[in-house]
Amino acid sequence: MKHETNLAFIDGQNLHYGTRENNWKIDFRKFRTYLKDKYHVSEAYYFFGYIDEEQQPLYANLQKAGFIVTFREHISSLKGTKKGNVDTEIVFEVMKTLIERKDFDAILIISGDGDYKKMVDYLMERGVFKKILFPNRNAASSLYKSISRAYFDYLDKKTLQKKIGYGPHKKRGP
Repeated sequence: MKHETNLAFIDGQNLHYGTRENNWKIDFRKFRTYLKDKYHVSEAYYFFGYIDEEQQPLYANLQKAGFIVTFREHISSLKGTKKGNVDTEIVFEVMKTLIERKDFDAILIISGDGDYKKMVDYLMERGVFKKILFPNRNAASSLYKSISRAYFDYLDKKTLQKKIGYGPHKKRGP
């Protein structure tokens, strides 16, 4: 029997804010292991909007955990004024992967952003869509309500948070 090989594309900002909003934090090593074991993800691309020199330890930790870290290209003079939106980059990389590669079975998306809905529909039509994982059920776009439950899941389930998270943030004093 052929072993399934899938690719994951992660909207880093959406994952970060979606989990933070629910007062928990992803343990990247555990999360990468979860993606590999549960969804047979051989490559996990983690997209950032821009490079922040102060975040170098985060980037290093992601790479150590097995993620392929990708940054959106910016003009340096605009870095402080523009949102680090990676939607276009993710859609482009997924479509490029469909055209150029044949060494995978399906694609997994980690985001709650509705901007990926058209791409998700296309991937489903082509039979190469595994699942979309929503970081936060309250922030998942309503555009996904029409897709079958088999094609989505939530990362904010308490049992999963215990498996891939650090637990609740500690409240700091006044």
